[in-house]
Amino acid sequence: MGALCELPVTKSSKVKLSEGEALKNRDSKESDKRVQIWVPKSTIEYEQEKLKLQIELLKLQTHVRKTGQRIVMLFEGRDAAGKGGTIKRIREHLNPRGARVVALEKPSDRERTQWYFQRYTDHLPSAGEIVLFDRSWYNRAMVEPVMGFCTDEQHKRFLKYSPVFERILTKEGIILIKLYFSVSKKMQLKRFEKRAKDPLKQYKLSPVDMQAQELWGEYTMRKFQMLLETNTSLSPWTVIRSDNKKRARINCMKHILSKMDYEGKIDDSELAVDPKIVISGIDEIKLMEGNLAKPHKLPG
Repeated sequence: MGALCELPVTKSSKVKLSEGEALKNRDSKESDKRVQIWVPKSTIEYEQEKLKLQIELLKLQTHVRKTGQRIVMLFEGRDAAGKGGTIKRIREHLNPRGARVVALEKPSDRERTQWYFQRYTDHLPSAGEIVLFDRSWYNRAMVEPVMGFCTDEQHKRFLKYSPVFERILTKEGIILIKLYFSVSKKMQLKRFEKRAKDPLKQYKLSPVDMQAQELWGEYTMRKFQMLLETNTSLSPWTVIRSDNKKRARINCMKHILSKMDYEGKIDDSELAVDPKIVISGIDEIKLMEGNLAKPHKLPG
């Protein structure tokens, strides 16, 4: 099933709609300068749901600015797991003065000599701000030890001190939301291949990405260590299954909003998450414990 919408005529015989175009043009009137196309009904439903949740995120931001709250969201996960796309939809309509994305480059020579958490504390929010980390201090939990960018001792110290660091943040009043995007090995490969062919996405591929498939088992073991050591009652992990990007984005936004109180919030029933998409850190640990002998079959 699909929905009918009209778009301006193009010379191309194959049209790819930008996200939001189907919803925007759904009720357009017929004209000589427009053509009719069919889009999946699920696309319209996704765009309607996304818009509703983005309005809720704006309400949340207004509340945060009014009350002086400080929110930190960590977006972690394998390469091509959909972190960046979800961050883009969350921040799309927020006021950029109060919602920042932090995506740090590799540390400089000077930063390598600093306390490990120091380069991240410089980006923590002030009153009324929301900060979204596109990868965070948890680089040292998975990428760095797998790729040899840190020593075993540095990795062990990180797992020991990270819960302490996060306890300090939460006790200081910062609201910390930790999200891990989980993609299957098969889907990761499919997305890598798509990036390699798309000139607009080739920048996303890096030498580290290219080794992700062959090092899948090692990443899985590091993920298990990370969850085991850093999933605490004060700062728990939430795992987002992201093979279906649209469902992952919608459920991630619902999860964030469901955890917050703010003026004008919609009924909780409208923010109920899909339990097959949103998994608690403790449930992910239990799943992994019983399947560590076959890491290639575990979601990333």
